[in-house]
Amino acid sequence: MRVLIVEDERNLADAVARGLRREGMAVDVSYDGLSGHEMAHVTRYDVIVLDRDLPGMSGDEICADLVKAGALTRVIMLTASGAVADRVDGLSIGADDYLPKPFAFEELVARVRALGRRATPPAPPVLTVGDVILDPARRLVTRGGVPVDLTRKEFGLLEVLLRAGGAVISSEELLERVWDANADPFTTTVRVTMMTLRKKLGDPPLIETVVGAGYRIAPS
Repeated sequence: MRVLIVEDERNLADAVARGLRREGMAVDVSYDGLSGHEMAHVTRYDVIVLDRDLPGMSGDEICADLVKAGALTRVIMLTASGAVADRVDGLSIGADDYLPKPFAFEELVARVRALGRRATPPAPPVLTVGDVILDPARRLVTRGGVPVDLTRKEFGLLEVLLRAGGAVISSEELLERVWDANADPFTTTVRVTMMTLRKKLGDPPLIETVVGAGYRIAPS
């Protein structure tokens, strides 16, 4: 899952980013409204964690602009105010969820995951193909009932491919969906990570290479 955090409180933004990365998400951070607005339109994020009160451009403006552009990105809005009127305002602008500060990190993670599942088409909470089961919430993968120990990036690759429903996903898109903005587009990291993922999943092979196009997991 690719997440953008737009929050001008740097300590909070960095702490949330570290926590979400530990949950296996690819996270980018912006500390002001203008750069956050640009990043939200340049990269396809699954979820944006958006503060309402930002320098340069408000969270309300960013959210309204995303809605106007028809973006499929889900938005969870943060604010220092927990008043009902503020929650109503945020949701009426087009936010998908609303969380007042201070908040429990576990609740934020649960809400981000819930929004991430509200993709198009909707994705089930547990992904299954053949004898492979991936549970994003519990960070568990099993094959034939046996747990498979994956790194965060290996888990991310497998999750993206399973969610694709048999569609071919290019190396470039995998790099964009699983790594963050600091990833080198010319790196071989996708190929190397894919190799270790295949080895851990074992036989029969689950992931197919489509020459010149990318990778896919054929529906069983």
